Amino acid sequence: MKLGVFAVLFSKKTLEEMLDYVKERGLDTVEIGTGGYVGNAHCNPKELLADENKLEKFKQAFESRGIQISALSCHGNALHPNIEIANEHHEVFIDTVKLASKLGVENVITFSGCPGESEYSKHPVWITCPWPDDFTIVVDWQWENKVIPYWKKQAELLEEYNVRVAIEPHPGFVVYNTETALRLRSECGERIGTNFDPSHYFWQGMDPVSSIKALGDALFHFHAKDTQIDPQNTSLNGVLDTKSYRDIANRSWVFRTVGYGHGEDVWRDIISALQVIDYQGAISIEHEDGLMSVNEGFTKAVEFLQEIIISEGAKDLWWA
Repeated sequence: MKLGVFAVLFSKKTLEEMLDYVKERGLDTVEIGTGGYVGNAHCNPKELLADENKLEKFKQAFESRGIQISALSCHGNALHPNIEIANEHHEVFIDTVKLASKLGVENVITFSGCPGESEYSKHPVWITCPWPDDFTIVVDWQWENKVIPYWKKQAELLEEYNVRVAIEPHPGFVVYNTETALRLRSECGERIGTNFDPSHYFWQGMDPVSSIKALGDALFHFHAKDTQIDPQNTSLNGVLDTKSYRDIANRSWVFRTVGYGHGEDVWRDIISALQVIDYQGAISIEHEDGLMSVNEGFTKAVEFLQEIIISEGAKDLWWA
């Protein structure tokens, strides 16, 4: 495993400035945003695909510094009921797959998407319970009419360009937990796997270690981000929380830098679980901590994870 970072954290830096900053801190890989919800500050796929000189310059920026691209990320909702949003996110995904193929990058990361409740919807509809029966009907309609047909078609594209898609399970989209991630893979093919982010598992009450082992070789990429649960607010309101992420004092949970939601023992178990399934990819630091600046959160995450990855990776089996 190699420690890396989701470079959208440093969108205010140029590509070269970002890479130099990352290299100075001893990281080996970066995950690059290409559009959708995460933006494309460092990489515009359409421009690079249209200009071989720009593409070569882009590649050299990484190669000259000995930095690998762990993934191209275009988190979006290609199943959005607003056709303009859906088409925009779909086109970015297509271009990102094509660019990944040209760059020799194995993973493209996005969300599964979330449709509305019918052909007449204006907004995505995420269902969280089976009753009244309307909700079950909607979930079935979404999967059968939108989700499975779309991702079966994209699986053909992935096969053509020899690229994998790492779907990030995320509440608000149809793939949000282990079961839905494995269902999409089962229905649509083995080029579809997951981008595993423990922070989304923590607040939903799932165990990241159990989920990692259940996913096995379907786990394509990993985000390092933590969640802190507020016991008092959760005891009053549960974990479903629509308040702003900025309303930290009143939320049931907030995203934190690794180690500030769960301790070292928990993160050691997570890294060990990745070793158990023989995960060889990146540990990509993502920062969404409202209590720390980007630089502070990033620095603390690097220091915290470097020690764990080195110590866990250094273990040898005495009988081997």
